[in-house]
Amino acid sequence: MVAEGLYVASAATRLSLKNRILVETLAGGKDFDVQRFVPEARATLLDLAAEAEQDAQRIEADRRRARGRYTDSYGTHDYRSRDVRNLRTRQRQSERVAQELRERADDPDELRTLVEDAREAAWAEVERNLDSTLRIEAARPDLEPDYAKLREARMQSLRLVDLPRLAAHRRRNAQGAAGGLNGPVVDDAPVVVGGVDLSELE
Repeated sequence: MVAEGLYVASAATRLSLKNRILVETLAGGKDFDVQRFVPEARATLLDLAAEAEQDAQRIEADRRRARGRYTDSYGTHDYRSRDVRNLRTRQRQSERVAQELRERADDPDELRTLVEDAREAAWAEVERNLDSTLRIEAARPDLEPDYAKLREARMQSLRLVDLPRLAAHRRRNAQGAAGGLNGPVVDDAPVVVGGVDLSELE
């Protein structure tokens, strides 16, 4: 549980740093410098350590209230005497997580590693976005091996789904303009050739 708590805290710190790096280097146009982000890494770890300490204090209060209570529990957090041992274990785990995070916050090598990992995550996100954008903008039918097959499926979807839906929408609009749903029904029967409503191609 302690290892899991530290993993989650490290992931949260990297995510915070990654977002800051993206904002400063891409939006702000600044060069990347590890040392500029070390104070933020330290502050984030200390904030998470404080949260873990608050958890430990809350669990300790729950444990004290649970002592001497032997009735049935009314809910998930309605602790009883039988929960005291488990609560003590959870309290110690939160205290250990807080201690570990404070030690990492005072370790320059750990802070630099967090910043470098965040930089790698930021670059990976930029790389994915660039790759996706280039694939979309550079897409050409002759370079897509399944273009013909996918085009036939798209055209069938257009004929069977999109055009009938559009025709129904236009008929509703025409009826509304001619006096509403309770007014006279407008005969707007489409001219269909080869399964395609020609009026929709105007």
